[in-house]
Amino acid sequence: MAASERTTAAMVLCAGLGTRLRPLTDELAKPMVPVGDQPAVAHVVARLRLGGAASRVVINVHHRPSDLDAWAASSDVIVSHERELLGTAGGLSHARDLLGPGDVLVWNGDILSPLDPRDLLAIHATRGGVTLAVRARPAFEGNVGIDNEGRVVRLRTSSVGVETRGGDFLGVHVVGDEIRSRLPDRGCLIRDTYMPCLKRGDSISAYFTPSPFTDIGSVACYLEANAEWLAARSLKSWAHPTATVNAAIDGSVIGAGARVEAPTINSVVWPNTRVGQRLCQGVATPHSRVQVD
Repeated sequence: MAASERTTAAMVLCAGLGTRLRPLTDELAKPMVPVGDQPAVAHVVARLRLGGAASRVVINVHHRPSDLDAWAASSDVIVSHERELLGTAGGLSHARDLLGPGDVLVWNGDILSPLDPRDLLAIHATRGGVTLAVRARPAFEGNVGIDNEGRVVRLRTSSVGVETRGGDFLGVHVVGDEIRSRLPDRGCLIRDTYMPCLKRGDSISAYFTPSPFTDIGSVACYLEANAEWLAARSLKSWAHPTATVNAAIDGSVIGAGARVEAPTINSVVWPNTRVGQRLCQGVATPHSRVQVD
């Protein structure tokens, strides 16, 4: 059976509080912070839909849910609301009816990467269980360890076999239907599901990818993600057509309706925001100005 037939849905994990990205997330839910010309979550959904990889996309929300509801409705994305935080495993379990049966492609909402999920799905189709997208590192480095057969033998510090390669888990993975049936109502996918699976000998394997990834959890990483968006398009800067720019914006991303009246360098200006004083390596929003040292 082809990977596209096996995987009927994808889930973007978006229910976190965005604590590390404050004060930006006091104004907007983390999945909705703009990266280039779209919200961060829109970039993730575009990857999930690449070549029809996912026929249905579900996101879970908790913090500032109204920020996502309108965007999701206009983007044909299903929302799983969590009144209480359930954790990554609990969130996936809570959305079981929205996702339907079968394997699920899961992507952390704060991870941006050009990874092609079709390759990950093709590998998973030959192995089943759980398949993690991993950037290779030397043995005993990173948060996962892998043996010569591509099996995961270490998660964090829990090890069950002979490790020949290490790696960084990208936060993108495929969860098989049988593993989904055992998810707890609350808890973490790694700690409360994958680590017990590892000890039981269930199939957890690695799909090695050279694709870079950015975690937009901090303001510095958020700026990096916007710089990478520009670089991927060979742009020195970008301003929305409705923005008014009366000063240099080198290395910056300027949102819709923004007004820039002072030099804005290597920065991000959110929609409908005025910059009246020099901004360098920072983020300007309608209600705050955040600098990165």
